[in-house]
Amino acid sequence: SAVSGQTETYSVRDFFTSAKFLIYMGHALSTWGDRMWNFAVAVFLVELYGNSLLLTAVYGLVVAGSVLLLGAIIGDWVDRNPRLKVARTSLLVQNSCVILCGILLMLVFQFKEQLVELYNGWILTTCYILVITIANIANLASTATSITIQRDWVVVVAGQDSSKLADMNATVRIIDQLTNILAPMVVGQIMAFGSHFIGCGFISGWNLCSMCLEYMLLWKVYQKTPALAVKAGQKEQQQELKQLSPPGDLENGQSPEESSQPLMSENSVVAKADSHQENSCCYQVMEPLRTFKAGWVSYYNQNIFFAGMSLAFLYMTVLGFDCITTGYAYTQGLNGSVLSLLMGASAVSGICGTVAFTWVRKKCGLIRTGFISGVAQLSCLMLCVASVFAPGSPFDLTVSPFKDIYTHLIGEKILPEADYSLTTVQAGENTTTAAPTEELPHLQYYMSVSLLFAGVIAARVGLWSFDLTVTQLIQENVIESERGVINGVQNSMNYLLDLLHFIMVILAPNPEAFGLLVIISVSFVAMGHIMYFRFAFKSLGRRLFLCCSPEQKVETVDSPSLPTTV
Repeated sequence: SAVSGQTETYSVRDFFTSAKFLIYMGHALSTWGDRMWNFAVAVFLVELYGNSLLLTAVYGLVVAGSVLLLGAIIGDWVDRNPRLKVARTSLLVQNSCVILCGILLMLVFQFKEQLVELYNGWILTTCYILVITIANIANLASTATSITIQRDWVVVVAGQDSSKLADMNATVRIIDQLTNILAPMVVGQIMAFGSHFIGCGFISGWNLCSMCLEYMLLWKVYQKTPALAVKAGQKEQQQELKQLSPPGDLENGQSPEESSQPLMSENSVVAKADSHQENSCCYQVMEPLRTFKAGWVSYYNQNIFFAGMSLAFLYMTVLGFDCITTGYAYTQGLNGSVLSLLMGASAVSGICGTVAFTWVRKKCGLIRTGFISGVAQLSCLMLCVASVFAPGSPFDLTVSPFKDIYTHLIGEKILPEADYSLTTVQAGENTTTAAPTEELPHLQYYMSVSLLFAGVIAARVGLWSFDLTVTQLIQENVIESERGVINGVQNSMNYLLDLLHFIMVILAPNPEAFGLLVIISVSFVAMGHIMYFRFAFKSLGRRLFLCCSPEQKVETVDSPSLPTTV
């Protein structure tokens, strides 16, 4: 018994000091700060700009456009540089920007009345621009961190074990959902019972403290996993040198690098010409464009292209706990405390989806898991469609979608006086003519928003299971040397569709048009799952509908040049 107890002690100690546990801890610290910031920034922007979703939509538009343009370049930078350097740089930039943005918001909340009066409000407008710009840089750094840790480091730590990789992906998602429960709840209560000023200070202080701890944990993971120190490009270069080296040279004790010198000297003229071209100013200026093009072409040629596209189409939606949905709920009378509790319920639903992914994958295989998850998500989203026509819904297509834009522009006397169909400007006053609405009972007033969030929360089960499916498909079917750029382009595709939904909100920012956005969102989710069905049917054919255990079948994704390990 003493021997077994000692063995158990060593096994527990090994687990808590393993690279797998340390990467979980680092991810938990990073995600906690991200979730607090993502929740708070939506509330901050709505609070700063009244009850309009316009400023939050502009922020989302800037973030989505930046990742769309720079996603492939960020991924290529991840591929070309050592893993530890990439993790250190992205971690430093991300946390520093959040700290700086939090301090700036504290100043705006503290001195907003004085800033409005300075230079006709241009100082306050400049502060808005700085907040959005700095927050955007933080998001780009967060994208690099996500590609590095979740798409690369996790794969290397898991080794060649597909089941271990699936378990690590699921654990990472569970950490995401747990932080979704706790982080918004904590900062939401601070903002509800304290103030926005205190909330900004808390977030800035958290990022300052966690930055050092995150780097220490990543350094420990790097030390415990020697494979992280060598990238695929270096391995391939060594193999090429060995193939070029004649056997006799190796017998004489000559290294592959030395034996390859004559070959290099024969092609010195070509090498010098290429070097001169690469050193030219025009060539270096065009390098990001070539990287952008090559990354998208490579992504299009991947065997999992339609699976990646299906995931991207799920981002064309307002049915998620982003700044748009949070801002809409804020206009419907839900305060920060209630919103944080709803986000917690959403995270619990996501954890159920993560657990369901591991179970269904073992029973039915990876590709079938994505198909089942898609059906489950679409079924739950029907509640959101019903909420559009339920009592208490502000859905009204007779109201001008540009009402909020007109109100702000006319109120600031940027537009001349004009007679609009729904808005009449008289003597500098805004008078909105609308039919008097019956006051609904308290229960019916919240019926629409209740159905909306019930559908959104329930759909997270299928959503997160589907997200894990596509994530592992990309991890297992993309070669290591292209892992960063492919995931960078995937992020760009996600943000491209995300960009479209922010454009929709900018065109129709008033709550009366939100129901139309819900219907469009469900349509795009359906199209995404149709694309995944095409990918799954092409990969498995009729076997897609025969649910069997992984031991009874082998699922492969056809590709002449990539590994088929799915």
